[in-house]
Amino acid sequence: MEFVTTRDELRTIYKTPRPTDGSIRKELKALDGHCRSFIGKSPFVLIGSSDGAGNADVTPKGDRPGFAAVLDDRTIAIPDRPGNNRLDTLENILLNPSVGLLFLIPGMNETLRVNGEARVTVDATLRERLAVDGKEPQSIVVVSVKAAYMHCAKAFMRSNLWKPETWYDRATLPTLGQILHDQLAVADSAEATDRWLDDAYKQTMW
Repeated sequence: MEFVTTRDELRTIYKTPRPTDGSIRKELKALDGHCRSFIGKSPFVLIGSSDGAGNADVTPKGDRPGFAAVLDDRTIAIPDRPGNNRLDTLENILLNPSVGLLFLIPGMNETLRVNGEARVTVDATLRERLAVDGKEPQSIVVVSVKAAYMHCAKAFMRSNLWKPETWYDRATLPTLGQILHDQLAVADSAEATDRWLDDAYKQTMW
């Protein structure tokens, strides 16, 4: 198998050798009203990061719509709720602040991409502001925006992501308990693991 190794070689593969004028001009250096509105309606964002050695990671963050707070036209605050404590994204940010964000709104095929530099804070005022039902986030990722732009709908249209009639019947797919039971060879049954996960979700959602 041969691989593409240079930018010039890559560009010769595509019919249009350079991005269109619109795809260049749509990149904003700060959040405008449309970006702010999109983030305010989004219940889900993916955060791409990498450590100092270039090892990459993407993690999902989800909460009630608008959980990611726009502090100003160049700053976004994303609360970190209780999780598995791997802290992959947070540790990556300490080593390499560059991050890429992808905001989604269910049912909308277009997405909002934001690139910038992130820092981690436990600022008391901001944690209180981003609390849910009185429960404050453990920390907050504050992203300084370098670029923001809307991404077209093709990937979502091709995948039919939001069309329930194309979804697998959930009952035909393994539960997480079953997957972990097989992957980790745990002594507990898959059913017991699923019950433990359900209890953990209920107790540590926020």
